[in-house]
Amino acid sequence: MTVSPQSMANAIRALAMDAVEKAKSGHPGLPMGAADIATALFTKVLKYDVSDMRWPDRDRFVLSAGHGSMLLYALLYLTGEKAMTIEQLKNFRQFGSLTPGHPEVFHTAGVEMTTGPLGQGISTAVGMALAERMLNVEFPEVVDHRTYVLASDGDLMEGISQEAIAIAGHLKLNRLIVLWDDNGISIDGPLSVADSVDQLKRFESAGWAASRVDGHDQNAIVAAIEAGQKSDRPVLIACKTTIGYGAPTRAGTSKSHGEPLGADEIAGARKNLDWNHEPFVIPDNILSAWRAAGSRASASHAAWRRNLAGMDEARRSEFERRLWGDLPANFDEIVLAYKKDIAEKPASIATRKASEAVIAALAPHVPELITGSADLTGSNNTKVAATPAISPGNYAGRFVHWGIREHGMAAAINGMALHGGYIPSGATFLVFTDYCRPALRLAALMGLRHIEVMTHDSIGLGEDGPTHQPVEHLAALRAIPNLWMFRPADQTETLECWALALATKSTPSVLALTRQNLPPLRKEFTKENLCAKGAYELSPANGKAAVSIFATGSEVSIAMDAQKLLAEQNIAARVVSVPCMDIFLALDEKERKAVIGDAPVKIAVEAAIRQGWDQIIGSDGVFVGMQGFGASAPYQKLYEHFGITPQAVAAAAKSRHNG
Repeated sequence: MTVSPQSMANAIRALAMDAVEKAKSGHPGLPMGAADIATALFTKVLKYDVSDMRWPDRDRFVLSAGHGSMLLYALLYLTGEKAMTIEQLKNFRQFGSLTPGHPEVFHTAGVEMTTGPLGQGISTAVGMALAERMLNVEFPEVVDHRTYVLASDGDLMEGISQEAIAIAGHLKLNRLIVLWDDNGISIDGPLSVADSVDQLKRFESAGWAASRVDGHDQNAIVAAIEAGQKSDRPVLIACKTTIGYGAPTRAGTSKSHGEPLGADEIAGARKNLDWNHEPFVIPDNILSAWRAAGSRASASHAAWRRNLAGMDEARRSEFERRLWGDLPANFDEIVLAYKKDIAEKPASIATRKASEAVIAALAPHVPELITGSADLTGSNNTKVAATPAISPGNYAGRFVHWGIREHGMAAAINGMALHGGYIPSGATFLVFTDYCRPALRLAALMGLRHIEVMTHDSIGLGEDGPTHQPVEHLAALRAIPNLWMFRPADQTETLECWALALATKSTPSVLALTRQNLPPLRKEFTKENLCAKGAYELSPANGKAAVSIFATGSEVSIAMDAQKLLAEQNIAARVVSVPCMDIFLALDEKERKAVIGDAPVKIAVEAAIRQGWDQIIGSDGVFVGMQGFGASAPYQKLYEHFGITPQAVAAAAKSRHNG
């Protein structure tokens, strides 16, 4: 018996309203309204094979409107993802299930990214599409797929979406197709209460092709997608839909958005949709049609495997290494060789320049390293000879000019990391992590290798003043779980921090780097990466320590000078460098105590606020740093004015020691 496309879409609607009703929470409106879009895409267009949801050359599908998660879970069940059983749907939003309230990558097979914060999905998809084009240049025989996004009105209202569509349009990412669930409803009611943007014109002005179709006409949707596949630009397809399609009184209203429909409304929806089946029951003929759709690309998958097997062995090994995220086999040797060079020629250098030198040394040997900057290339120092820039339509490079789009940059970097094949990094000033934070938080939540080079890391940037001088940002970034906030003290620590950021596969990193020159503190070569434990004794006390001084970045040299001043007063002090507080605090208690030591006086020195330091120095420890915002002046004057000097540290230590 022939199964109609409408009945296949109704299977999604039924599962969505049943799961939300059973959970007594959730969002039935989007899955019911967008069911025809999803059915058209998954049964007629999308290249995927449910037998291998991590097939590298699959098309990516990003549910940017993550609140409509039951749409995706229903699709995974219907197409035959083995782990997505009917019991998982019945446990929607319950602890330990594969069906959390919003989709979570690496938790549920078939979920390409964690979505929920609106705007992140469409923006991250830009990075996926960019990574596909760049990897296609290197491995054209095994990389040739598209990225599809289902976005909501809310996604398009978020500011990050403008950054994302501008990037995609400029770079001519024509393998990106966004399906907009154009239902005209938001939580507050009709979209018109808050928005009157002509989205098609908006996208067209950003260099996209845009069209509008009936979002409940699957043939029209497929035709629009097929036309979009021929475009030389990214594509927006506005699919006019009715939110909560089928619900007798709530369809087309905000009442269907984010709460269970209720028994009476569901009964009415079943009647309207001609769906005469018990909750969570999908008739065999409809389920069989969906299962067939789940394997529709099996032949393409098999052909891809033949192409992979036919590659030159060295190229195939390199492609697989890149996909699995393994560093080159000689990575450690390369790092140690450069570390020896630094030890032989120690220099006073800004850590942003030290970072540039690290990139120049490592990038030729780590071809997957992608750098970029949010229009601060000359200040961030992230572009070197080995990382030429890509340009619109030309993806044979390794540097991305993101423009003044810090948030869009960070989200797109998430997408490149999720896609695989690259270790992406971006850059801006540390103070502008405020603009990146939602995407950085998602990177940490998803466990991505995402690196940000954040220069101009303190009042040490000087004359630009307090608007550009980060004081609370180190603490704010350290507050994000599973994010490594590095602040290296010299050239050697900069290399070690870069090496750690590149080596981890599941943690994003931020490198906070100075504008001003810093003296070399690590002058002797050591094979061991001393930054790997987050903190280490840089300079021991002469005798039993009476004072322990902890510092990061540019303030480590201040701590070293304070140690000398204290020695002149017969006060034995030790200096501990803390390049990554996050790593250090994750050590077991015994290891932490060994580094913290038992000196009765503990002092922390950082040109930032105190928050977070009490975990090391205790609430009764001394903090030498910032109490408020900075000021505009040469950096030497600022350190003197705010009392972040060797003399101030020594005086505080002496006062506490004598007291």
